[in-house]
Amino acid sequence: MLNTITVELHGKRLTDFHLKRIARADAQPFEEPITAYLSDVFISSFSAIGVVFGHKRRDELGRFADGHFVRTSEICFAKKEGKFWVLTTLNSRYVVATFKRGIGRTSLKVFLRARQGRYVFTPPALQ
Repeated sequence: MLNTITVELHGKRLTDFHLKRIARADAQPFEEPITAYLSDVFISSFSAIGVVFGHKRRDELGRFADGHFVRTSEICFAKKEGKFWVLTTLNSRYVVATFKRGIGRTSLKVFLRARQGRYVFTPPALQ
């Protein structure tokens, strides 16, 4: 019989660099309320993937807990407010504290180029 080990990756420990960037973002005023701060962000399929911190909808079951990976719903638009990018989805606003090294900023540029001022709707079910 084989011994099987299952490893589930739910989160990541935030470094001092990430925490300093989040603290700077938290100190900055934004135009509208912020849902959460994200670090190590990259954009794929019009959604942001990153490590969440300070999510307003965190619950006792651990959903949206600090340090957990999160994939946002579809991004409606992205805007730079002060020193930080703010990603707006249908019901949330996320501040990008840091981008994932190597692919993060490039994925944002690809997203902005693909959208070019229009909202692209992804179907709710894959075929």
